[in-house]
Amino acid sequence: MAVRGRAVETLPKLMRSLRKDSASSTVTRTPALPSLRRAFSLYDQINLIDNVPDDQLRFQRYTETGFTVNGVNYEGSLLCVGNLVTSWGPRKFSEITPQSLSIFQIIRPIPEILILGCGRYIEPVDPELRRFIRSTGMKLEALDSRNAASTYNILNEEGRIVAAALLPYGVSS
Repeated sequence: MAVRGRAVETLPKLMRSLRKDSASSTVTRTPALPSLRRAFSLYDQINLIDNVPDDQLRFQRYTETGFTVNGVNYEGSLLCVGNLVTSWGPRKFSEITPQSLSIFQIIRPIPEILILGCGRYIEPVDPELRRFIRSTGMKLEALDSRNAASTYNILNEEGRIVAAALLPYGVSS
């Protein structure tokens, strides 16, 4: 008990002594250590953009006429299912029909959501097309192509079964 008492008495003196020495010291101070909060943060280790597996599709860029997917430039419209990408026929929004999306009648597993990239602006989806997509078992999300590509990346990185049908960003009705 006596040792502990001396330690408790000595500690404030030691702290004052250290403060006095550091204040009077003309030696260049080393940078302060980061706070414990920062030192134990996982933010430095989380990088969703760079840590995506090589076999997973990732839209990296879009242009007026196409997209860059996993470092490959594609011109025109694209159809992506899971981790497969292919050129897609429609060149403008009015050309998107149940026939242009007929691949979803045979593809398995059925994606849980189809992200429809409408070009520069979001367009209202024809009720017939909505019924067709619903009949395949998918949900539909119509967005401008820039946000559609980004949404596809996020859902695909989460490991969800997702599809995207994208017109180039330069397309407008």
